[in-house]
Amino acid sequence: QVQLVESGGGLVQPGGSLTLSCAASERTSSRFAMAWFRQAPGKEREFVATIRWTGGSTYYADSVKGRFAISRVNAKNTVYLQMNSLKSEDTGVYYCAARTGSSGTYYNTNRGDYDYWGQGTQVTVSS
Repeated sequence: QVQLVESGGGLVQPGGSLTLSCAASERTSSRFAMAWFRQAPGKEREFVATIRWTGGSTYYADSVKGRFAISRVNAKNTVYLQMNSLKSEDTGVYYCAARTGSSGTYYNTNRGDYDYWGQGTQVTVSS
């Protein structure tokens, strides 16, 4: 059983920055990819970014491309989401997710593609 714990959420002004962290409880060898999703009030949970644990290749939603950066530190079993130039529409609960099975060269962007989820951390962008 994999446990994921997010941290780093909070209130930030438009144009500001915030970094989220997600610590995983198990060995990295059992993990193929990790991702961040977000859910705004009254909306579906949507894909934000994903990273392959081996190799570190990344893929982003168009809405965050150029503003957000996903990264990982293998030794710490931790994945990060650096968020810059934040907008009010970035407000929501941000969830970390892990996928254990390989998907080859395909980047997994669907909620159902991931096996484990964190509890979420709130990000509010407001002046």
